[in-house]
Amino acid sequence: MTQQPAQQLIQPGAQQPPVTPAVPPAPPAVPPALAALPTPDFDGLPALTAALAAHAEQHDREASFPYGGIEAVHRAGLLTATVGARSGGPGSGLADTVRILGALGAGDPAVALVTAMTLFTHAAEARTPYWPAEVYAHLLAESAERPALVNALRVEPDLGTPVRGGLPATVARRRGEHWELTGRKIFSTGAEALRWMLVWARTDEPEPRVGSFLVRSDAVGLTVERTWNHLGLRASRSDDVLLDAVRVPYGQVAGLARPGADGGRDTVAGAWNSLGLTALYLGVARTALEWLTGFLHERVPTALGAPLASLPRFQAAVGEMEVTLDGAERLVTALARAVDAGEPAAAEQSAGAKVLGTRAAIGAVEQAVALIGNNALTYDNPLQRHLRNVLCSRIHTPQDDTVLLAAGQRALLRTRP
Repeated sequence: MTQQPAQQLIQPGAQQPPVTPAVPPAPPAVPPALAALPTPDFDGLPALTAALAAHAEQHDREASFPYGGIEAVHRAGLLTATVGARSGGPGSGLADTVRILGALGAGDPAVALVTAMTLFTHAAEARTPYWPAEVYAHLLAESAERPALVNALRVEPDLGTPVRGGLPATVARRRGEHWELTGRKIFSTGAEALRWMLVWARTDEPEPRVGSFLVRSDAVGLTVERTWNHLGLRASRSDDVLLDAVRVPYGQVAGLARPGADGGRDTVAGAWNSLGLTALYLGVARTALEWLTGFLHERVPTALGAPLASLPRFQAAVGEMEVTLDGAERLVTALARAVDAGEPAAAEQSAGAKVLGTRAAIGAVEQAVALIGNNALTYDNPLQRHLRNVLCSRIHTPQDDTVLLAAGQRALLRTRP
């Protein structure tokens, strides 16, 4: 299909949907016929990056959700790029996803992060069907017409991140032919704009089961509480989601099983998360480096009488940033292609690549700030925004300490006498 120019798609003043949902319409009993999904426009990525960047500062300053940016991503066919071929989608793999998220991260990392959650969901469904077929068909039909954002809500106030262990406090109680879901989820990326939420909860059975309960955002009893007041990625609106006796049809659950019955960690899903999010933050660092090089060419101190770009000290510093980011980007891209090719070792190495790649991204932006000095930390300078955003790379799963601990244990096991 013919793509409109990305710059024409972003409308910062567009009306935002209410945070508290209305009474939902009853879903049709039969899933609608699958409509054609938009074709991914990879050639348009540079223009889309520029269009997102034009409004990123405003959304960051206001902590407002970038509806126009998400619409632009949808129109470019990127929001559904990972829908599997058997579901009528493009079937893009991890290498394409890394390319997408790197470009979006360079424009507006909040748009990139929200997009990543939806892309990862479709990719997981393409690998192994997880959703009830009728529900997923409805999601795809809506995705053909408008942005249909999806995210898994797992983190809770007391539990923290579930990868550290423990059962969720969110409880699903059986009530006849439906479940009744009650609890609170925090750090719910894109909460106010999500169409579907995969709410991780436990049942109240004598032997609890855990799984993802598929909840529409307009469900009665679901409220988004605007708690997000973060240092970075402010426009992601990763607010709290409150569920007060939310009804979920009995069959609208995925992966319901005894705790630990899934056999452990999905290394391929982990690779998608690690490499995709690393690409996003490398995109942030690239934008910071681009701003820095422009500044060094434009800045001509009176005492020097020449641009700062002419000084060997600045040339060497930029060279170090360039080499570091080049290496990290090549590593992420190579591993993504290897994961697509089914190489088991590549999936296992992806967590380590996240450590290396995010440290490279953070280091590059920190170095740019150090070169500019005090002016870099004023709110009028974009470097302070890039620094705040890139620091968020440290909090995504898997976190550095768990990656390095596991790597060290494996290395010591190999060399045990």
